[in-house]
Amino acid sequence: MHRMSIIARLLTYSLLMLCGWSDSLTYAKQVAIALSSQAVTPGATLTLSGTGFGSFQSTQFNRVTVNGVPALVQRWESEAIEIKVPFKATSGLVEVLIGKKKLLAGHVAIVAPYIETISPAEAERGTTVQIAGRHFGLSAGARDPNTMFGVNDVMVGGVKVRPRRWKDDKIELVIPPNATSGEVVVRLASSDPLPNGSCCSPVEYLVSNPVPLKLIPSVRVDPLSGPVGTKVVLFGQGFGPVKESVDDAVLIGGRPTTIAQWKDDVIVVHVPLDAESGPVVLRYKGRERVVGEFAVHMPRAVSLSPASAPIGTLLRINGEHFGFYSESGSTPFNFTDFNTGENRVEIGGVPAVVYRWNDDRIDVWVPFSAKSGKVVIYRSANRPNVAGLCCAEQGTVAVEAGNFTVVKPVIDSYEPKSAGLDATVTIKGNGFGTFLKTAEHADLALNQKAYKRRTDLEINDPDVNDTVVSNVSRTEVLFNGSAALVQSWTDHEIVVKVPHRNLYGIGKKGDFFDDLATGPLIVRRGSWDLLPDGTCCSAKKWLTLEAGQFTIEAKGLPDDGYWTNNRPDANTNQ
Repeated sequence: MHRMSIIARLLTYSLLMLCGWSDSLTYAKQVAIALSSQAVTPGATLTLSGTGFGSFQSTQFNRVTVNGVPALVQRWESEAIEIKVPFKATSGLVEVLIGKKKLLAGHVAIVAPYIETISPAEAERGTTVQIAGRHFGLSAGARDPNTMFGVNDVMVGGVKVRPRRWKDDKIELVIPPNATSGEVVVRLASSDPLPNGSCCSPVEYLVSNPVPLKLIPSVRVDPLSGPVGTKVVLFGQGFGPVKESVDDAVLIGGRPTTIAQWKDDVIVVHVPLDAESGPVVLRYKGRERVVGEFAVHMPRAVSLSPASAPIGTLLRINGEHFGFYSESGSTPFNFTDFNTGENRVEIGGVPAVVYRWNDDRIDVWVPFSAKSGKVVIYRSANRPNVAGLCCAEQGTVAVEAGNFTVVKPVIDSYEPKSAGLDATVTIKGNGFGTFLKTAEHADLALNQKAYKRRTDLEINDPDVNDTVVSNVSRTEVLFNGSAALVQSWTDHEIVVKVPHRNLYGIGKKGDFFDDLATGPLIVRRGSWDLLPDGTCCSAKKWLTLEAGQFTIEAKGLPDDGYWTNNRPDANTNQ
């Protein structure tokens, strides 16, 4: 302890000699002053704690210097003084000047910001970058109450960025859209007082060492989840006009995908048969870049409704991860080429007619040739060859949705056997299914032809292909060939009104039939089959049931007098 005391006295003596003997007498009498930090950057706030500072009188009377350079006084109280470290200051002594009185506050080291690393060294605009280093100081950014003295910031390629997190050894920022590749520097803002001690000289910045940062075009991956066969599109820039090398590829979970299209701003791939969840990696010109994370899902059926019904029924399959119907093409958008690949639903081994295919729901029409059996959803996919092109293998993933029974309608009875116009007729039986309110006026591909001008549409002309014909519904009751108005339709009972046309006459080009009062009463359901190449569809086919003969009686006809005197108001002498 005695030895340490001697060393402390020698250090104090040396300090007094350096500062001058006359000043040392003043320092020796003062109360100790503590500095909030022993190492600071220009522009940082430094607090001096002690006693006897008195009250502030003027910028000339109350001053603080850092190694002889005047500092801007922000707060002066009897026991605390707060200053901004001047921009021109160097390491040295901090002194408090009160009139002619001089107080020594201690020694402070002036340090400069230094960047050690930037992570990552290559980044997309909009991503977060971390700058690690030392002596960045502390900053509250734009919320700093001292923003009038300038705000600490970071320059990225000449663009000013205000970070979202700032610590003395780490800065975190988001690269703005207008930033460019270039040097990254940390700038610490500072301002010195004017010669009279008041505020302020123009803001100046202490700049750190520059570190390069390369900004690469962002890549948007859509979607980021789906079953095998899903079309995944990479939107970006700089991919190159074509796939130049065999090694150029897009990997999902470490497995190569089938590349359907490669252009400078878009790449279209399909999730392969053996895909696994994992990162989406773009391999181009020998470099690999992770552009997303893809989750491979397995399709799953939850429910099937109804479980039994006649042909022409709309069968609903609910579940998840079915993907989308027409995503086997090479364009970025499914509706552009409408390529369904091998995506399909089979009922008892017979392909059904797809009406709606969403990721969580599939609706299909039970085809005319449907058979009872399992309902299976087939999801098409493939494996790429060595170059990433199609295809080393093509296949499907099959998902069972349940069992379906095809019901054949049966008529038990109908009453009455004859009736007048607008009378109701009740047909009883079972397996009639549900009444279909939709009518396909041309074919199931109508939605794909909606914007194409067609001049060949003509009512009641079945001899011309692709025209609207008289039979536009798929659940109907016919009185001697003429459709009746359906009042109600359940699986066990159908109620219809006797139509008018049979007594008035029915005609078309070149023909007219004036007596159709007696004829067969028919119930029928219509549906289609897919064509042999898997496209839609064959001509409508009918399942026809004859209940028996029915006679439409001449009852309920309009009063004949209406035709001879249809203007009662004309019979007047007024």
